[in-house]
Amino acid sequence: MPIKIPDHLPAKEILTKENIFVMNESRAYTQDIRPLKIVILNLMPTKEQTETQLIRMLGNTPLQIDVSLLHPSTHESKNTPRAHLNMFYKTIEEVQQQRFDGMIITGAPIETLPFADVNYWSELQSILDWTTTNVTSTLHICWGAQAGLYHHYGINKQPLTEKLFGVYPHTVEVPNVNLLRGFDDVFLAPHSRLTTVARVDIEQVEELDILSASREAGVYIAGSKNGKRIFVMGHSEYDAHTLKQEYERDLAKGVEVALPHNYFPNGNATSLPPLQWRAHSNLLFSNWLNYYVYQETPYDFTDVTDYSI
Repeated sequence: MPIKIPDHLPAKEILTKENIFVMNESRAYTQDIRPLKIVILNLMPTKEQTETQLIRMLGNTPLQIDVSLLHPSTHESKNTPRAHLNMFYKTIEEVQQQRFDGMIITGAPIETLPFADVNYWSELQSILDWTTTNVTSTLHICWGAQAGLYHHYGINKQPLTEKLFGVYPHTVEVPNVNLLRGFDDVFLAPHSRLTTVARVDIEQVEELDILSASREAGVYIAGSKNGKRIFVMGHSEYDAHTLKQEYERDLAKGVEVALPHNYFPNGNATSLPPLQWRAHSNLLFSNWLNYYVYQETPYDFTDVTDYSI
């Protein structure tokens, strides 16, 4: 089924070339279908790239999706043109009276900052509180997952001795959980971060389950038992070349960084890296949309008074 995005969003042309079924707004309004309303809070500096990556994942399902994009009003983006934000993005003030079937909160390259020092932290806290009553299920990614765990459960992140950077094998920790339905016993996923959340800290919260982990990368996916909050520590949405771009960006800044683990063929940074995690990524987003959003959300939002967890 198609995914509805704004008519002139740059991601539309890219995804159309990839044979992802995208629908413009005018056609969508003529259909008598109640699409899933998904809102993406995009905290990444490369917003256009992240839009494309996430919409690609959402578009590879049999469900019709209506995507809205949010950015923090209390943060001035240095890498995304103001015209792009004005045309395609909204702020929480503009949508806070609405209800959404699902929400995605992205990562942000600010892991080493204490949460209180993030200039939009107060706004993000308000948004996280808002998801409790206005969103059926929220998918938090990387720093977004760390922020969500800290805000909702008081679990703080911890610094790593070196950057966790590369593609790592993971295993399923909880058999038969719907989010990981159809997953292989061992699957790959990329990580790129300087901090982590300790397994023991998550295990002390009765409301949370650790669903997937890696011997090398630590906890990968955790979630509340009722599926209202999902925390993904890695970047399953990444393209094949995203880690390569990050590696080259760090080198250009003079940052000492090792080659991404298990990424470049034969450890050769000039080689084109293969995409080793696409099947797992598609399944992760498809399962979340199906079992935690579509199967749980009401058809008529007026019937709902609270999504409290």
